[in-house]
Amino acid sequence: MTLKELGTPAALVDLDTLERNCVRMNERARRLGVTLRPHVKTHKCVEIARIQTRGHSGALTVSTMAEARAFAAAGFNDLTYAVPVPFHAIPEAADLLARGTRLNLLLDSEGALRELEAAGSARGLRFPVFLKVDCGYHRAGVDPEREESVGLARALAASLHLEFRGILTHSGQAYRCAGAEEALAVAEHERAVMAAFAEKLRSAGVRVPEVSAGSTPACCAARDWSGVTEIRPGNYAFFDAFQAAVGSCALEDALAFTVLATVIGHYPERGALLLDAGALALSKDPGATHVDARCGLGVLCDEPGRPIPGTRLTSLSQEHGRVAVSDPSLFARMPLGSKVRIIPNHSCLAAACFGSYVVLKDGRADGKWDTVGRR
Repeated sequence: MTLKELGTPAALVDLDTLERNCVRMNERARRLGVTLRPHVKTHKCVEIARIQTRGHSGALTVSTMAEARAFAAAGFNDLTYAVPVPFHAIPEAADLLARGTRLNLLLDSEGALRELEAAGSARGLRFPVFLKVDCGYHRAGVDPEREESVGLARALAASLHLEFRGILTHSGQAYRCAGAEEALAVAEHERAVMAAFAEKLRSAGVRVPEVSAGSTPACCAARDWSGVTEIRPGNYAFFDAFQAAVGSCALEDALAFTVLATVIGHYPERGALLLDAGALALSKDPGATHVDARCGLGVLCDEPGRPIPGTRLTSLSQEHGRVAVSDPSLFARMPLGSKVRIIPNHSCLAAACFGSYVVLKDGRADGKWDTVGRR
């Protein structure tokens, strides 16, 4: 089936670009001496997870219990649930653990430690647990400079009902960078913070088996992960317009995931055309406005995936997208009924708008992959 024959809006996954992105990150991890534990929240797709884990352990990162259930059912039995564990999720986490899935949990408080210990005692289980560390993002995690953080790590390591797996962080501040050099500095800061904290814990008699780090911008920029044992990027499988803007990838790498739309309105008198893809296909992520204040709500491309100069996706309603057109000749190039592809600003959010992806091979639809683990 050709793109002209597809109904829209549709989520497209270009297989060649996806595989190239995944191979590149696998090779980077291998070259820098760290294990890759890909985050699957970007795509929520078993077939893509299998591509990401070719040639390594098969360990994954998830962001919801629904994802944990789905990927465990698909045979992935080494998962990290990478948010501080909500108490209501503990019984289900215990069920997965009892059925043989290693589900690493996160905590950053004594309250969560007590809750997990009580559940472990009641079920006769030992929960594998990471201590969440704040490396500068300030969203969650303990302060590695405070002695209370060492005390919490000691309590985790001494617990009869918890297995202390190590320390874990996320350099979300890398998304504020304006280029690869800034991201490199964030990655080095993240590495240094985690390596120093691990050594601090070891000096205090706490064994630290794993040191887990890494966002996609940091993992694309890093040149050294000394002291870190694993990285957990996720967006790299698809990339997006934001990642291209901050220097994580070339724009062509972000063609791994695009949204196919149809031109449904022509308004040359006001320099605009209308698409049948809105916020429920693209999300309303504003993009890397700190790099380009006029970046728009995605990058408009033709069917083969070439960006169309003179266009800017300026607004999204629920099911419509408005494109400002500065070159009048483009109306003839994009007649009513024609198809365009959009590189979203944030592929994770845009992909979550769809229950399945059309898989492209050599520019043609070559199958369908369903998403799993949706709330």
